[in-house]
Amino acid sequence: MSAEATNPATPGPVAPTAPQALTASVAPAAARRKSRPRIDLRRLGRAALLGPAVRGRLPDAISHVVEAHRAHHPDADLEPLRRAYVLAESSHRGQMRKSGEPYITHPLAVTLILAELGAETTTLTASLLHDTVEDTDVTLEQVREQFGEEVRYLVDGVTKLEKVDYGAAAEPETFRKMLVATGSDVRVMSIKLADRLHNMRTLGVMRPEKQARIAKVTRDVLIPLAERLGVQALKTELEDLVFAILHPEEYEHTRELIAENAARQGDPLAEVADEMRGVLRDADIQAEVLIRPRHFVSVHRVARKRGRLRGADFGRLLVLVNEDADCYGVLGELHTCMTPVVSEFKDFIAVPKFNLYQSLHTAVARPDGQVVEVLIRTHQMHKVAEAGVVALGNPYAPGADDPVDGERADPTRPGWLSRLLDWQEAAPDPDTFWSTLREDLAQDREITVFRPDGGTLGLPEGATCVDAAYAQYGEDAHACIGARVNGRLATLSTVLKDGDTVQLLMGQDPASEPSREWLEHAHTPAARIAIQRWLATHPGGGAGTEEEGDTRPDPADDTASARPTDSAADSTPAARPRGADVLADRPGVPVRLAGCCTPVPPDEITGFTVRGGVVTVHRVGCAAVAHMKSRGRAEIGVRWGDTAACRVTLVAESFGRPHLLADLTEAIALEGAEIVSATVEPPSQQRVRHTYTLQLADAAHLPALMRAMRDVPGVYDVSRAQHQAPAS
Repeated sequence: MSAEATNPATPGPVAPTAPQALTASVAPAAARRKSRPRIDLRRLGRAALLGPAVRGRLPDAISHVVEAHRAHHPDADLEPLRRAYVLAESSHRGQMRKSGEPYITHPLAVTLILAELGAETTTLTASLLHDTVEDTDVTLEQVREQFGEEVRYLVDGVTKLEKVDYGAAAEPETFRKMLVATGSDVRVMSIKLADRLHNMRTLGVMRPEKQARIAKVTRDVLIPLAERLGVQALKTELEDLVFAILHPEEYEHTRELIAENAARQGDPLAEVADEMRGVLRDADIQAEVLIRPRHFVSVHRVARKRGRLRGADFGRLLVLVNEDADCYGVLGELHTCMTPVVSEFKDFIAVPKFNLYQSLHTAVARPDGQVVEVLIRTHQMHKVAEAGVVALGNPYAPGADDPVDGERADPTRPGWLSRLLDWQEAAPDPDTFWSTLREDLAQDREITVFRPDGGTLGLPEGATCVDAAYAQYGEDAHACIGARVNGRLATLSTVLKDGDTVQLLMGQDPASEPSREWLEHAHTPAARIAIQRWLATHPGGGAGTEEEGDTRPDPADDTASARPTDSAADSTPAARPRGADVLADRPGVPVRLAGCCTPVPPDEITGFTVRGGVVTVHRVGCAAVAHMKSRGRAEIGVRWGDTAACRVTLVAESFGRPHLLADLTEAIALEGAEIVSATVEPPSQQRVRHTYTLQLADAAHLPALMRAMRDVPGVYDVSRAQHQAPAS
């Protein structure tokens, strides 16, 4: 029995004001603020929940549930709801909540919450019965006989959830087993979240210490789960209820801020909505513009971030349209006719968030400097944004072959839940699983990165190439030796950004091993657990350091390149080596090509005077150019002469394999290039770095030479030498 439930009439947190609908057809300001609330989960009264049950027709007690259910599913068969209510009411008869109310009011309230969110009939039937197996003599076999396997499965899952004390140190293994048993059906978690919401609403007569304990568990585990399931209507109310219990003074201050704003004359959100409504009407775009007041926690966060709040900070505008294409049409009109804040634009339609959320986000600025945030979505996107997985209905197709227990395939299961079920199997012990789960739930932002084949990876914000490797390849990522991010070589420790393209470079040696240092750069449970598991079974392994994509400079740096100790080829500045002819604006001044970026025709170049009066020539994009400019060095005008011969330094990155050096030098020779010098660094993590200084008869042959080197088996990159500027 849910012991947390107490008197619903007990005064609790004040709910945020419902949003106001702004319609174009009504002229008076008051009428334009006609209420169109977001999904209201607080519609609940004791009188409406209790009533006579007559055999063969719907009991009065579930009339509110039926009304809400029919609003989303007009053709739903209500007979299972009638039978479920009759069984639940007779089974719980005589049981009372701590408030003194009949216990049946609790499953009815939970079912009403889910009906308001649009849950399908099977979920509502299981919700009415969710406490019967735990608290009464009803058995799972009876549930199966009367309502079928699907309802039995859901009731069994919720019963397992009820037995978990999320905050107890001894419970990680229980919670882990529960996830395995229920994680394959997200409807189980939906019922649990609605159950917790009703208990949180009615927490008033509990002892303060018990209120705080339940609120902390709700904050740490259940609210993040609601976020990941996309059930924003549940999440936002749970956040406010937890906020009121754990931070009563800050909650009261936030309530006062909201009340003061409501009492002010003039509403900047309404004014911008009026203007926006006119813009869309003139563009012949059918759209509905709504004001979405922020809930208490959101107002509190904005206040901490911005300090003094202005009218536009207390809400956002929501534009609802019929088709996906209309979303972009609205965006174009708003950005054309109003003043957009371009930095605030985000497209979650093209790339939905991990919890199924889709919308366009933008912002427009008022003449007084206030910024109004705008959300643009279709009506269907709005339904999913509010109700998340609950709005998806029944994603299963039950049949004779459905298993009685265990996992079943869920085509709509969020990616994070699939990953959780995968890595929980690999967790070495319950404590590691529990601590990793808590860390994962605390990461409430996710990024999307793209693979070269067009696929995507969903990763938490702050994830690195290490995380991407294990997300894509699982334990095969042990062989990863580097990555390209947006086409450029990067270390595995590189932090990825939303929208990056990541190509992972895999070694060819099956005995490749991860470095211990990868743990410092792994942020996802899958990566950390896989690395820890490998290290635990290879106590002497993983000793290598992360040198993936190492870009250590060659000996030639810009300011030192004029010194006679640099290399034999550059030992005398005045005696320039054979290479492309460069002319300086200062006649008679010795000129030499910088070893750091090895410019060749037709590179755009510039020059600087170094010791001995020599002018060193750099590519304009060389890092040393910006460095020397910052040191006050004056640029010297330089240009290419008529001679096409050049000397260039190339760096080849490759996998280690026999005869690689011979094959590379043969490829270079076949292109007619002369090798002036060559160095090969010791292999690291199955990678080899070759540096060649080459003399070409014609700089125009350089692209063909680089292509020929890349075509050598095992070589995955060839680039011009480019080193970092020396530290200031």
